[in-house]
Amino acid sequence: GAKCEVVEKPAELDGFGGCILPGVGSFGDGMEALRSRGFDRGIVDAINAGKPFFGICLGMQMLFEESEESPGVRGLALFPGKVRRLRLADLKVPHIGWNAAALDPASPLAKGLAAEEFFYFVHSYCADAATPGCFATCVYGHPFAAAIGRGRCFATQFHPEKSQRPGLRMLENFLTLAGELS
Repeated sequence: GAKCEVVEKPAELDGFGGCILPGVGSFGDGMEALRSRGFDRGIVDAINAGKPFFGICLGMQMLFEESEESPGVRGLALFPGKVRRLRLADLKVPHIGWNAAALDPASPLAKGLAAEEFFYFVHSYCADAATPGCFATCVYGHPFAAAIGRGRCFATQFHPEKSQRPGLRMLENFLTLAGELS
């Protein structure tokens, strides 16, 4: 029931209650795509103005200052720290599949969800579980940030659109927050 459209220019973000930035691919290519069209400033300005934002997978990673995946490429720097490659001697990388995430029930995106839910992950890089604003953690060899949030800016390392009921509930919570669902 939400009005959703793909926007071509940063100014078009003003016509919506919120913004979702999905992402699959590399950090450097993702940041170049944002910068080449002015979305780097447009997204930062929208978030700083209080517009609800939801980054998914690479869309979460680009919120950080930098990534080991693309040395020298600056991220959006809305969250402190560096996204690092999963370093796992006994587990496969990329991390693909269902894993439990421990959720902080105080997050508006966790409304209606259990303290632990299973989500679908596809990634080789992650943010530290000690990241300020981390409201969900997952353990794959070591703990990492599965979801972060500050103000009305949220992001998940997992793919909520592929995570069945809990992922769809999280998207519904975001769209309600953004005023796109009543």
